[in-house]
Amino acid sequence: MKMRQLGTGLRIPAIGLGCDAMSGSYGPADEAESVATIHAALDAGITLLDTGDFYGMGHNEMLIGRALRAGDRDKAMLSVKFGALRGPDGSWRGIDTRPAGVATYLAYSLRRLGTDHVDIYRPARLDPAVPIEDTIGAIAELVKAGYVRGIGLSEVGPETIRRAHAVHPITDLQIEYSLFSRGIEDGILATCRELGIGITAYGVLAQGLLSGTWRPAARAGTRAHLPRFADGNVENNLALVEELRTISDALGVTVAQLAIAWVLAQGRKYNDIVALVGAKRPERITQALPAAGLELTDADLAAIEQAVPRAAAAGERYAPALLALLDSER
Repeated sequence: MKMRQLGTGLRIPAIGLGCDAMSGSYGPADEAESVATIHAALDAGITLLDTGDFYGMGHNEMLIGRALRAGDRDKAMLSVKFGALRGPDGSWRGIDTRPAGVATYLAYSLRRLGTDHVDIYRPARLDPAVPIEDTIGAIAELVKAGYVRGIGLSEVGPETIRRAHAVHPITDLQIEYSLFSRGIEDGILATCRELGIGITAYGVLAQGLLSGTWRPAARAGTRAHLPRFADGNVENNLALVEELRTISDALGVTVAQLAIAWVLAQGRKYNDIVALVGAKRPERITQALPAAGLELTDADLAAIEQAVPRAAAAGERYAPALLALLDSER
């Protein structure tokens, strides 16, 4: 597994494991299979486990905690998001990153994860009511106390990145980046590189559209509310996948492997992009691994760009109300 640099002090494998799907975001998940997926990832050298305290309203952290009980905590790097509010019915209630609550959020996460520290701690979104300096300052106190190793950000733009980094060095920015979502290229990526901040890319398979195996019959859970999966849009997007399949077949890889490798190739010069692959079954780990070693040539990248130009995907990545919450989209 090739390594990537996040910030100034964290070297991790090029592929990380996104654990959200293990807690029902994309349909039912089998708990034993999810634990087996975490073990398969660690055995394969995938050490970064990405979660959030609101994934399954705590379920995801407890699941990871159970998976790591067998002495695997030292093998894993835990990246945790906080601050997203949910109601008893599972509804989303906004974001709260007030400094007074940060230590409590973390205390609950540590208990659920069964650990005494997390490797990266990050606000899930920018709280419009709280200066980012205040939130980062509160996390910095937890760094000093040894409960947090590094501070991350999620879905924020250049100005917010600079303001946060001025308070405490930022390890990485977590943001959606794929052949279908390339907004990061409008200033955000350049800002991170100027400041020495790594990128943890999620959604590298566009919530499954770029897997090469997704079919409209599987439109359930989170996907049912995403514009790119809406009638009219999804047909356009699946046609783009078929264009990619021509390239992947010629290279002897799957569409998913090609899509993951494309994201990693965007960080080849700087060695600063990690691709999060969401999975809830062990075979998904096996299928993703070859992407880390796939070296795309300039000719390959040009062919991919021609098949899927930057603005080719139909539909926004989120519905308007959710898109408005993203500082990265302003």
